[in-house]
Formats: sequence, C-alpha cells, structure tokens
Amino acid sequence: MKNIYAVYSAGGFGREIMPVLKSNYLSDNSEFVFVDDGIQQEQVNGFLVMTYEDFKSVKAASKKIVIAVADSKVREKLANKCESDGIGFVEIVADNAIAYETANAKEGLILFVYCLLTDNVKIGKHCHISAYSYVGHDCTIGDFVTFSPRVSCNGNIVIEDHAYIGTGAIIKQGTPDKPLVIGKGAIVGMGAVVTKDVPAGVTVVGNPARILEKK
Repeated sequence: MKNIYAVYSAGGFGREIMPVLKSNYLSDNSEFVFVDDGIQQEQVNGFLVMTYEDFKSVKAASKKIVIAVADSKVREKLANKCESDGIGFVEIVADNAIAYETANAKEGLILFVYCLLTDNVKIGKHCHISAYSYVGHDCTIGDFVTFSPRVSCNGNIVIEDHAYIGTGAIIKQGTPDKPLVIGKGAIVGMGAVVTKDVPAGVTVVGNPARILEKK
C-alpha cells in the first residue's frame, strides 16, 4: 500500500502548493491527491480529487494532509475533524525557503517559496506563510495565522491566533521587553505599515496603520 499525501482544498492556494508537497515527499511509494467536497471533478491538474469521506476510508500505509483553506476558522474546524479521525498532518516547506535551525514550527505549516524564518522564531499550528514573506528574530506567531505574500514581520513581534496579515504589509520591530502585538483575529490590510500594537478583532489599514472604522 502507498503513503497518501493530500492537500485539503483544490482551490487556488491548494493548486499552488501541490507541486511543493510533491517535491517534499516524492518517492516510489507516494500518491498525491486533493481532498475537496465542493468540486465536482475527478481530477485537477492531473491529481485525483477525493471527498473527505473517501479519503478517510481509503486504505493506505499512511495518510497525511495539509489544509490549504484561507479562512482560518474553517481551517481550524477541518484540522479538528482530521485530528479526531486520526489523520496526521504534514508540513510543506518550499525548497528555496529558509528556516534557521533555531526556528520552531508546529504541525500543518505551509512555508511557501522564497520565505525566511530567522532566529528564535516560534510558529503555531496550521499557519500559512505565503511567498516572499519574512519573519525576523524572536517573533512568536500563534495558531491559524495567515501571512499573504511579501509580508515583512520584523523582530520581537507577537501575532496572536487567527490574525490575517495582508499582502505587502510591514510590521515594525518591537523590543525584547515590549514586543509589538497583533491581537487575536486582527486583520492587517494590504500594504499597511504597522507601527504600534493592533487590538484583537480589528482591521487596520494605511501608513501608518489605523483602525478601519465600521460604517
């Protein structure tokens, strides 16, 4: 029997990371599939598409999955479902991404192309670090955090669970005694320049970043 590696979601991001998954785990005993209940296709880009129930029931030497769903709350629900069903998780690290030996990440990480994790970086469960993003020294990233492409996260920053950092955002470095904090579930808009703490659950935009008031 084969080892089956799956990308949960055959949407855009899932299709982008499938080649990286394959390059990470390719062997004579490997098979790669998409898991997606919402797509009525047998194949996407030459890879079999399975429903979750079919994936769960298929016989294999081992089954592991990475969750490529953008919505972090949905990502958490799917992760909990997989865990309760005894399905293991796999990490994706692009060949040209760099992670220092002192960087530490939990299960389900996606570290996409041309990313850099430097010294004493800690990253939680099922985080997406998209292309060309940078995480500086002594940063702590929570669970289910999303970095869009080209995020610059400088040193001594804490990003709490479910935060979303938009494309091209820049986060000013904190200090060892006072790290800059992005609160739980906060959204940092595309191209924002964050110079101070962001409260939980708010959206900030602009340069310098300010809270976007609801109309």
